[in-house]
Amino acid sequence: MASSSTLPLCTTKTPFSSSTNSFFFAKPSHLFLNGKGNQSFKVSCTGEHDGNQLDAVKEGAVDRRNVLLGLGGLYGATNLAPLASAAPVPPPDLKSCGPATITDGPTVPYSCCPPTPDDMDSVPYYKIPRMSKLRKRPPAQDVSEEYIAKYQLATSKMRELDKDPFDPLGFKQQANIHCAYCNDAYTMGDQKLQVHQSWLFFPFHRWYLYFYERILGSLIDDPTFALPYWNWDHPSGMRLPAMFDVEGSSLYDARRNPHVRNGTIIDLGFFGDEVKTNEIQMITNNLILMYRQMITNAPCPLLFFGEPYRFGSKPNPGQGTIENIPHTPVHIWTGTVRCTDLGNCVPSYGEDMGNFYSAGLDPVFYSHHANVDRMWNEWKALGGKRRDLTDNDWLNSEFFFYDENRDPWRVKVRDCLDSKKMGYDYEPKATPWRNFKPGKKTTPGKVNLRSVKPASKVFPLSNLDRAICFSIERPATSRSQQEKDEFEEVLTFKNLKYDDSKYIKFDVFVNADKTVNADDIDKKEYAGSYTSLPHVHGPNSGNHAVEVQEFKLAITELLEDCGLEDEDIIAVTVVPKTGGEVVSINSVLIELKDCY
Repeated sequence: MASSSTLPLCTTKTPFSSSTNSFFFAKPSHLFLNGKGNQSFKVSCTGEHDGNQLDAVKEGAVDRRNVLLGLGGLYGATNLAPLASAAPVPPPDLKSCGPATITDGPTVPYSCCPPTPDDMDSVPYYKIPRMSKLRKRPPAQDVSEEYIAKYQLATSKMRELDKDPFDPLGFKQQANIHCAYCNDAYTMGDQKLQVHQSWLFFPFHRWYLYFYERILGSLIDDPTFALPYWNWDHPSGMRLPAMFDVEGSSLYDARRNPHVRNGTIIDLGFFGDEVKTNEIQMITNNLILMYRQMITNAPCPLLFFGEPYRFGSKPNPGQGTIENIPHTPVHIWTGTVRCTDLGNCVPSYGEDMGNFYSAGLDPVFYSHHANVDRMWNEWKALGGKRRDLTDNDWLNSEFFFYDENRDPWRVKVRDCLDSKKMGYDYEPKATPWRNFKPGKKTTPGKVNLRSVKPASKVFPLSNLDRAICFSIERPATSRSQQEKDEFEEVLTFKNLKYDDSKYIKFDVFVNADKTVNADDIDKKEYAGSYTSLPHVHGPNSGNHAVEVQEFKLAITELLEDCGLEDEDIIAVTVVPKTGGEVVSINSVLIELKDCY
């Protein structure tokens, strides 16, 4: 793996050595159809200076689930193809739950299925109880010894409930929630339910943590107890929180990657191989990644939340910026690496954090996702068009959970948009990534576009086994601020396909004229990255190919910073990090997108 080499750009003749990691993180291959920083850079990238019931349903006046309920019960909707083109995703059919599947194997070591209520059709909708005092989630690196003791006690009591394997409040049953929703356990007809890689990612995990947190509080008779968040977006939180690294503690997990145990700075862009760089550079890279994912690449709701996932929509619609990075790399960085000698090595699938089915078995999972959830709040606080979606199919999508009293409930996305209304908030922590734009430039000089092939001559591309560079025309130049506010300029990769049993990552640069270091991304030309984790397959799944309709990178701000607003044509470089040999791309273009 040439992870620390300097890669020539804008060439189709330079080979790139990539490694394949097919074990890390299992996901379904089918979806249910149903502070401030201290850097401010102004260096040019070029080296220069710088009508009827159906209508009522669509408008939200009638809950579309009520229509579906009237046509066959709570789960009869799974066979209603005529309504499939416009409907929210319903809760899973628990009666259809079966063993989850993982890459390279038929089943996980245990069933992910929760206990099933006697009458699923009568499960009511949850109403958030009033709280006299907000639960305040603290940054994990700042908590007191008293807090740690309380958290350890609550988790220990939850683990004790595992004596009854069917207790929905037990630690393993709570972990199984993630397994069941993510690893083919729930079936809807001949389809599977999946809450990742779409606009369901944020609301599902918010509800999941909400009930988990309330259960912990109830076990120690403290309704004010709040989960800590792993503050990996701040330099002081870019290590595994110390409370999770005490052997014998209920918060300890022996199946983590060994590198988390020696105070290593986390790599928020981790793709399976250790990056050889110093701590200052790693912290810089992390803050730049956060800036790109929260600000540059996420000016619009769908870019942040992920693509629409409706009843009847195509599978694998596309992940949002934060789910892509840093959410996925944090899982991989924390989970184990696969041993070469499986006969003497357990586990073999990246457990615990490194695999969807087992991620919830590591207590740090919940702190990781607490910070992911916090990013939802921080993103909206940035202003502009960064606000919640208003699509009723998103708002009315549903999930199923048990509460701290073991009562079953259905919940809706629309009821989790405001964390304070749900009874919790986050203790404030500085966000230095807000002003941490990539600031370095590559070698001086403008890109010689005459030496770069146009995109039409490069695509379709059958495999991404080397760094490629191509020129691409922009739909409009010298746009006014009003035009930029109305339409975002988006670099779009069409019909991206890959072997979904492999871990995939590639970086994208704009007008990077000659070279770029593969280990750091502190370049103005760095536009963003695509990551994908191994998907789930049953024992007879057959073809592993998966198609992602589009991978989008917002580039309006990047073009401004690089002094490219007046350029009719720009150069784009794609640098594979791992799995590139199983990636194909049909076409790449730049579009103007309404900031939905």
